[in-house]
Amino acid sequence: MSDYSVLGTLPETERTRAVDGLRRLRAALSRQVPPKTLDATMLLATWNIRELDTSKGGWRNPETYLYLAEVLRHFDLVGIQEVREDLAGLDALMSALGPHWQSIVTDVTEGRPGNGERMAFVYDVRTVEFAGMASQLVLPPLADGTPVEQVARTPLMAGFRSGDAAFQVTTVHVIYGNDDPDDPRRVDEIGDIAAALRRRAQDEHAWSHDLVLLGDFNIYSPADMTMQALTGQGWIVPAELQSIPGSNVPKNKHYDQIALRDPRERSHRFETTGKAGVFDVFECVYRLDDAQDYALQMGERYLATKDGRARTEAEQQSYYRDWRTYQVSDHLPMWLELRTDYHDDLLRASS
Repeated sequence: MSDYSVLGTLPETERTRAVDGLRRLRAALSRQVPPKTLDATMLLATWNIRELDTSKGGWRNPETYLYLAEVLRHFDLVGIQEVREDLAGLDALMSALGPHWQSIVTDVTEGRPGNGERMAFVYDVRTVEFAGMASQLVLPPLADGTPVEQVARTPLMAGFRSGDAAFQVTTVHVIYGNDDPDDPRRVDEIGDIAAALRRRAQDEHAWSHDLVLLGDFNIYSPADMTMQALTGQGWIVPAELQSIPGSNVPKNKHYDQIALRDPRERSHRFETTGKAGVFDVFECVYRLDDAQDYALQMGERYLATKDGRARTEAEQQSYYRDWRTYQVSDHLPMWLELRTDYHDDLLRASS
């Protein structure tokens, strides 16, 4: 059940704009994302929702939470990165999602590299059940007992069930470092996470041998060493995800990924359906042609620079392009459909 109650609190102009935006989102999502099922399939997604929520780029408009929730509502389980110390943003998002949704969230990762961030999962309880296992990933010491440097932003892992599938999902936000596509810190962190989770998956006492690793890896290109650090540990990005555009707003970077264990190391009850994608929110809301509609919310900085110089039309458009990523995100949601109905397989095995 959708919660659109906030619409009644908006001024008429904003309410009309929000209703129109929600209609466009619903129509586009219906075209691009498969319909949700009760127990036949599960739609898994990852989304870095920029600065959820701080005042860094200006507080989010009330309508924005309706848009974010509308997108999330079309999936069953979503890993979210960049949830910040103040949980008011996540609380507003959960309120907009409605009563069928629950969340799991980590404590804040302290220290400058942690950037005051949390990791979170949000899930539709009608399709996905939290199975009781949750942890933050701690890298093991070296063979001689020497402690190792931990991940800058502590990953969150949890066990879920959907239909006949039971699986463990880990969400990450890998350190960015510098603009070098193969920044050694990024390569090492991806490799350390991938190797640690592979060892856990192979352990006879693992909660599940069906693992998913998803999130913001800050991978520029599938050809980079950062991707090799992931796939070199036996993680596989499904073919249906390898052919889609990048997940940043210009769609030229492959920051976000969803990776699974090698099929030979997974159970026969954990398969993809061949359907996946990246959904471009900005084709529906906060479109480039909508800039003037948000002039009041953007304030004086939209019209003039810090020193008071009037911005040119091109500069205003550039300011709006950046501002809208603090309203929605500078990442686009990536999704993958998994099969969860194995009733026929179970019956054949029992015959």
